[in-house]
Amino acid sequence: MIKIGIVEDSRTTREGLRTIVDLSPDYQCVGAYETAEEALRLLPKKSPEVVLMDIQLPAMTGVECVQKLKALLPDVLVIMVTVYEDSDRVFSALRAGASGYLLKRSAPEEVVQAIRDVQQGGVPMSGGIARKVIQYFRDQSSTMEMVDKLTPREREILELVANGFTNKELAGRLHLSVDSVRWHLKNIYAKLHVHSRTEAALKFRGPQ
Repeated sequence: MIKIGIVEDSRTTREGLRTIVDLSPDYQCVGAYETAEEALRLLPKKSPEVVLMDIQLPAMTGVECVQKLKALLPDVLVIMVTVYEDSDRVFSALRAGASGYLLKRSAPEEVVQAIRDVQQGGVPMSGGIARKVIQYFRDQSSTMEMVDKLTPREREILELVANGFTNKELAGRLHLSVDSVRWHLKNIYAKLHVHSRTEAALKFRGPQ
């Protein structure tokens, strides 16, 4: 039997999902929880293989819960459950470690199919979300190419910028004038297509 966990604050939806899971001959619900906090405390003891996770929970969000749950159970497969095709939040959940998403209005056979899909290495999601995923990895690849074009000195400066050093501190640490630091930063901004220290630091840290 494949062990399934459920995290859903609506009692009706939670019990509905539990019934769908338990009526399937291959699956068993090992825990159904109302909050992320309760799930994080109790689910790891149940060692579920798949978790159906509501994206909108009362305190800690489903996205945050995915991140924390994956840290506790690295191999668990999480399917986000949502009312709408909320692309931004669903995509955030996928980046946090979720394996796909399911609309709450899905028929029982669709719920079972989604669980089967993730078990077999699939990623149940709509075309809109799939496009966002593809674009994200394209952006990551593009950013890495930009960072690779930086000189060793520029990378050294950007590393320090990302760690919060001011221009004056950079100059003292690297034995440069403040004007030289500004000149290097101007070149860095141009190569990364950004306009500020924060943007540059985020781009530099993103693909690491």
